[in-house]
Amino acid sequence: MSVPHRNAASLVSIPSRFSPRALPRLALGLLLAVSATHAFAGEPRSAWYVQGGVAEDAQSLTVGMSRDWRWEKQYRYGHISGQWQGEVARWHSDSQNSTQLGVTPAVRWRPIGWDDGWFVEGGIGLNVIFPKYDTRKKAFSTTFNFGDHIAIGKRFGADQQHEWSLRFQHFSNARIKKPNPGENFLQFRYTQRF
Repeated sequence: MSVPHRNAASLVSIPSRFSPRALPRLALGLLLAVSATHAFAGEPRSAWYVQGGVAEDAQSLTVGMSRDWRWEKQYRYGHISGQWQGEVARWHSDSQNSTQLGVTPAVRWRPIGWDDGWFVEGGIGLNVIFPKYDTRKKAFSTTFNFGDHIAIGKRFGADQQHEWSLRFQHFSNARIKKPNPGENFLQFRYTQRF
């Protein structure tokens, strides 16, 4: 008796009406599909980071940890690698304080021709913000939100152990529930790898 082969894409089924309960299956399928298409690299490194950010209605202070993925790829136009980032942040607004917990897979590109250490980064992660973000101008309708970011930064030091990055990050619930005003942060991050 033969068993039908199931690939990573078959693990993911997107319902006609999006439901937050489908997110774990979607994330697992995407992770399997991405990891199956990349070459494995050397021993991954970990890091800790601290960042400060400002938004229209809030300021944030974040601490977190990152871990390099075990794969990377060299293309004609540059080197691509990735990492997991996990963080906890405190948002202070004019009317309340909120705590943000997040996990983000991030992809890094080091373009050919840029000086050593420079990189561009992007990622989309899952976040819980509690209590619900609510200021005089904006009110989130969910505690669950996505956080997507783009960044430019530079690694430096004898072992490339230090890093700074300037980041733009957007938080919203992707229209799972209204209202969905979103919040945009401009952030500066310092990272130390070990």
